[in-house]
Parts: sequence; C-alpha cells; structure tokens
Amino acid sequence: MNPPYRFDTTASAADLAARHYGLGPGEHTGQTASIAGRLMLRRVQGKVAFGTVADSSGRIQVSAGTDVTADFERLCGLSLGDWIGVTGEVMTTRRGELSVQVHTWCLLAETRRQFPDKWHGLTDVDTRYRQRYVDLWVNEDARRTLTVRSQVISLLRRWLEERGFMEVETPVLHPIPGGATARPFSTHHNALDQEFFLRIAPELYLKRLVVGGFERVFEVGRVFRNEGLSPRHNPEFTMVELYQAYADYQDLMVLTEGLVAHLATEVCGTTVLTHGGRALDLTPPWTRATMTELVEAQTGEAIDLNQSLDHLRAVAERLGVATKEGWGPGKLVLEIYEKTTEATLWGPVFVTDHPQEVSPLARPHRSRPGYVERFEPIVAGRELGNAFTELIDPDDQRRRFEVQAAEGAAGDAEAMAFDEDYIRALEYGLPPTAGLGIGVDRLIMLLTDSANIRDVILFPTLRPEA
Repeated sequence: MNPPYRFDTTASAADLAARHYGLGPGEHTGQTASIAGRLMLRRVQGKVAFGTVADSSGRIQVSAGTDVTADFERLCGLSLGDWIGVTGEVMTTRRGELSVQVHTWCLLAETRRQFPDKWHGLTDVDTRYRQRYVDLWVNEDARRTLTVRSQVISLLRRWLEERGFMEVETPVLHPIPGGATARPFSTHHNALDQEFFLRIAPELYLKRLVVGGFERVFEVGRVFRNEGLSPRHNPEFTMVELYQAYADYQDLMVLTEGLVAHLATEVCGTTVLTHGGRALDLTPPWTRATMTELVEAQTGEAIDLNQSLDHLRAVAERLGVATKEGWGPGKLVLEIYEKTTEATLWGPVFVTDHPQEVSPLARPHRSRPGYVERFEPIVAGRELGNAFTELIDPDDQRRRFEVQAAEGAAGDAEAMAFDEDYIRALEYGLPPTAGLGIGVDRLIMLLTDSANIRDVILFPTLRPEA
C-alpha cells in the first residue's frame, strides 16, 4: 500500500500532554485526536499492543487492541522508526499513562534501515555527527542542545533589535579576503573569470554600512576559515557581528556581559551555571584586566612592548613558548599570553589592550602607546569573541594594510589583503565606532555545557567516510 500524500494532524504529543494533564488512571475522554510521528518503542502482549510515537514536540504512548484497532496484526509488525499516523480516543491506561487508543492508522513512511532503540541509541560519536537525522531521534541531549541553539539565535536577534540594532546581510563571496587574520577558502567565478573567497568575517562590509549612515547594525551568519578541526574549531561556523556608532570598546564590554547574561537567564533560568563540572557565574559586571597583567599573574613574568625583542624571546623560552624569526614585540606578547594564560582563565574576564601589531583594524589606545583598544571575552578558558574601538583614520589603515600585504607576500597565509575600496569608504568618514564579534557556536557550547563544537552544529564538517 502506497503511503498517503498528506495526513491531517489535530494535535501534537505536547498538546495532548498539556491538555490532559492530571487525568486519572483508566479514564476515557471521549475526545478523538490524530497524531503523527515515528514509532520509537513497541511491545505486543497478545491481543493488545503499546507503542511510543515521537514527534517534534515530544513523545506519547499509543495503545492498540484487536477489538478497537483496524489492521491490528499489521500494526504489530511495524519496524521501529516507521512513520505512522494514528487516529483514536485520548485516554489513560490502568497505570495512568496518557495514550491515544488506536482506532485507525496508516503508514506514512517506512524505515529501510535498522533504527536504534531507546536503550542503545547511537554510541559512536562519528556516526552521531554524520547521521544527525538518526541522532536527533535517539539522543534526547542532542535534540535538546540543538533546540537551544535555535532559541538562543532568536533571543539574540530580539535583544539587539530592542536596542536599536538593524539586522543586515552582507556578501559571503568576497573579492578580497578581509576583516580577520585567517586563511580563506577560495573559489572561481566562471562568468567573471575571477577568484572569490568565502568570507572570513563580515566586518569591513558592516563598517561600510556605518559610513553609509546605519548607526547600529548586526549580522548573524556563517563565516569560513580554512583551518584544522578541533573540539573548538569547525571550518564553517556562525558569528554575530555588530557595530555601534559613537561608542568605544568600554561600551561594548557592558553590551557583551549584558547580552550573555540575558541569554543565560532566558535559556538556563540563571546566570550561575555549571560548565564541565565547575561553577561559572556570568552575572555582570565581569572582570576587566589587560593582557600583560594576566600574563604576569599567571606566570610571574612582567612583559611589555617597551622591552627588547631579546628579552621577550628569553621570557618565551623560559615559559616553553616557541617563537619565529621576524616576530615583533606585539606578536611575542600575544604568543606568550595564548600559550600560557588564556586557557587558564575561567572567567568570565575581558582581556583588554592587545598589541597593535596583531590588531590591524583596531584604534590605537588613547593612553598606552603600541596597544589598541581591544578586548576578548574569555569564558571557561575559551575566547568567546573579539571587539575593539574601530580604527577610523584612513591613512593609518592604509599603512596597516600595507604591512599586512607585505607579510602575505612573505608567506603568511593568514595576513589580510589590501582593500582599496575600504580605504575609500573611510575617506568618506567613519564616525567613532565600536565593533564586536561573538562566536555563536561557542556561546551555545557554554549555555548547553557542551565540550565539543560538533555537538552544537547540526551538520559539522567531518573527514570523508572510509
């Protein structure tokens, strides 16, 4: 028998549970409902049978009997994972289990592969990620985590819109890779006979919009970085980037801690979480500390940009940090921080005042020569985002692009390219502006107590199957 082209449902599992909460054992409501979903459990006991039907809202029991159920024997022969539509009376069993008593039913789609049952599920991690369409049915934690992901993105959008930010869309195909220091993916456009790059960040386009008069803009979207796989890295991931005119990085610290605390409250019911078995308090205000202060607190070594290269290299060697020829003091300070300190910061903490050498788009610090007004929020040992007071001087930006271009020509695959049109946009005038990017996937990891970024991405990047 061919499956029907459509099936009219009148309720979901969650609807029935809410509507008939508190129904006593062995009660019949006299109300008929039509539900649809996958058959996840089944037990046959002679002339009666029970099953569990799962839909997107939850699970509900169905009960069948030779006296009330059409085509009872065929129903009992269904496979776990088959999609079925059921119509019957809403009632409770003698044990008080809310059920739909099957009067009529139809097969909506059969599963031709063995479906894991509730007790065994999918235990192989690679199979879980590769066959997410099965994982979502048999692992409640996976379904819950990825539902939270959707909720967080929706809440994030609403929170920003309530504060006057406008959501925009900028190109994913970039003629010039920019907005971050990362190795891009490239592709070829046949009609234009031109190489394009999947965006590594939407930053330069969003700031063009501030030049154009949109004073508060944000974008939630995929970015792509041609890097390795790890529990914290996926080559394509989701970011929210926002830009606010007339603000500086201090303003965005307040915005960041307020946004994350709001999401934690809405999703988890509190700003005091447990992550990896350890308490984590996201309640504002968060600690603010400079990069060099944190390195000294962790290692006992006082480092600064006014120290000689030989001194900084000696510090790095004492701390077991590998260095490369050609690195300036800013790169050395950053490398020492990242290798010795970042992962130890449980936080939350705003790590402020990064070296200008490693921050080609940030505005010089107003009181610390050689540094810029930049911060990274570090939570549970992970960088959650990146923000700075934006560089608005086109001449300074041109010089920094030239340095980046020279580093690229010397073999640095992550160096930024020279973007002449962005310089032109700055020459029309970018007002004082602050910008923030937050990795949405890492934010979801935080709020769902997930240890691996693949747990929070519906279809993570995987190596090819053997």
